[in-house]
Amino acid sequence: MTREINLFNLSSTYVVLEDNGNAIPVPVSDRFYENLERQFGDFKGKRLVSHYTFEQDWDTWEMHPAGEELVCLLSGQVDLILKQDGAENKVCLNTPGAYVLVPRGTWHTARVHEPSSMLFITAGEGTQNRPC
Repeated sequence: MTREINLFNLSSTYVVLEDNGNAIPVPVSDRFYENLERQFGDFKGKRLVSHYTFEQDWDTWEMHPAGEELVCLLSGQVDLILKQDGAENKVCLNTPGAYVLVPRGTWHTARVHEPSSMLFITAGEGTQNRPC
């Protein structure tokens, strides 16, 4: 059976990767995370491929207990701040294509030095956020 081939843009349609190898396009909207939870439940065994642009520092820390997160700089300059064992470590992302694998369970945030575009592949199950 031939599957229809469609063209998408990661700025408007993210992708959910399932353990069984399926890739499911999900349109981005102002209710994206509500819709994601409704469609995929607790997100167990899934990863979200997303794209964000930033002009200012993140106002939250986040942590993903279900797996590592790939954070890749596409343009701009960002310092990713990782909090491990009470210490903060800074990883400078300043070259397009530079990426870091944020360890499972590590709190992280970002300081944005110039408008930046970033790609994320996130094990979203159990993700936690807290204010900076």
